[in-house]
Amino acid sequence: MMITVEGLTYQYPRSAAPAVQSLAFQVRDGEIFGFLGPDGAGKTTTQKLLTGLLHGYRGVVRVFGRDLASYGPDYYNRVGVCFEQPNLYEQLTAEENLDFYRGLFDVPTERPHDLLRLLDLPVADRRTAGQYSKGMKARLALARSLLNRPKLWFLDEPTLGQDPQHSVMIRALIRRERERGATVFLTTHDMAVADELCDRVALIVAGRIAAVDSPRQLKLRQGRRMVRVEYRPAGVLGVEPAAGEGAGGLRLAEYALDDPEQKERFLQLVRDNDPETIHTTEPTLEDVFLKLTGTALGGDRRPGAPER
Repeated sequence: MMITVEGLTYQYPRSAAPAVQSLAFQVRDGEIFGFLGPDGAGKTTTQKLLTGLLHGYRGVVRVFGRDLASYGPDYYNRVGVCFEQPNLYEQLTAEENLDFYRGLFDVPTERPHDLLRLLDLPVADRRTAGQYSKGMKARLALARSLLNRPKLWFLDEPTLGQDPQHSVMIRALIRRERERGATVFLTTHDMAVADELCDRVALIVAGRIAAVDSPRQLKLRQGRRMVRVEYRPAGVLGVEPAAGEGAGGLRLAEYALDDPEQKERFLQLVRDNDPETIHTTEPTLEDVFLKLTGTALGGDRRPGAPER
């Protein structure tokens, strides 16, 4: 295993309650592991613990098969970290930022020009990082996190603030790094990004993990196998729609495929009518999160859900 966590608990000084409590999970070599939850759930605290930025935790944390507490500066030769806040030297240019940080490693590093091109940032640009847009700063921080060709790459909301083109590019980059052999620990509240990228995810709320599994298995376990059909009853082409019908007489029906009677009715409808569209329906990861935790991504509790 790349990461093994057992009973991880951490409480900030002067805080009334732990930020994370009794966390237990494993991250496999070469996977994209999503750590998902609303703001304040404990995602960033967990990442800071795993990257050695917070100390004084209780529990066991092993990374690369070794107790995290036993590492010194050599740990950072093997990991890359990109937090949501870029934290750049804003009076330096992009290349000067990367040149400075590459000097901190004791391992071979990528060339700054190559990383700037990879993240669609200008080369030989004399503007300082402080003059960059929010999205450009975030991509420069991503470039910095790849300088040492990390075996373990920690990402915190990597597509936040990016336009659609650059969001697609960053998601492709994450997949490429996984194919290169890196393990990716991705913290996010964007369930669509996690669903697309992650091999497995952990759902966390109020400092506790509610579930760990692949997105597909979570959705299958928490939802029903349904099919939705838009169809035109035989012989109604060109007929004005009746009340409750769509344009051109289109109608909508849903069937539960786990129910033999409904499954037969679905097949009969397809045989006897003219389907326009047929879609399977399943819960989204956000639906699963809400069902398991009673908490929406914005942090609002579902009506009637238990207090936590």
